[in-house]
Amino acid sequence: MVRRITCYFTTVSPWAYIGHALFQRIAREHGLAVDWKPVNLGEIFPETGGLPLAKRAPARQRYRMFELQRWREKRGKTFHLHPKNWPFDCSLADRSVIAIVHSGKDAGDYIGGVFKAVFEEERNCADENVLADILSSCGHDARSVLKSARSPEIETLYKNNIAEALSAGVFGSPTYILDGELFWGQDRLELLDDALRSGRKAFSSAA
Repeated sequence: MVRRITCYFTTVSPWAYIGHALFQRIAREHGLAVDWKPVNLGEIFPETGGLPLAKRAPARQRYRMFELQRWREKRGKTFHLHPKNWPFDCSLADRSVIAIVHSGKDAGDYIGGVFKAVFEEERNCADENVLADILSSCGHDARSVLKSARSPEIETLYKNNIAEALSAGVFGSPTYILDGELFWGQDRLELLDDALRSGRKAFSSAA
């Protein structure tokens, strides 16, 4: 049986973007099947003590800029620290990921395409035409995916992701869950890789 790992994230998250390529590489190297689970952080934060960026203390907002620069250098990326069209309404982008997954296809490349468009190319990924272009470039039927993304069925799955995330203890994006063990933040990817290489049993929050 293929071992699975769940990734809770949102397409508006710079941290999910920063770790996306490395996470995909780790998953490939260890033969993991990825369950992509987009979530609305606006509904996660109130339940877990988090705050949207604009409501965080100035000191925390300033420190965030240091971290973005450090990880941009660490991961060898060239993204904008203040990209145009960010933040944006990511609901359609998130739901289109769910639509792809629901159709039985892998959404990894499309997710990467959205991240690149937002943080490197400064495109507006709330725009349906932008998403259609990314979908097509990744080999998906853009019209079909976007139609599905707007359906009540996909909206229900989007809401279900939130309930599942909260039940699992998720409080931010990205969160990777392997055998019940949470790894929050792309800066924990090396620890995730270590856990996979060691073959150790999952750690428990009840330890």
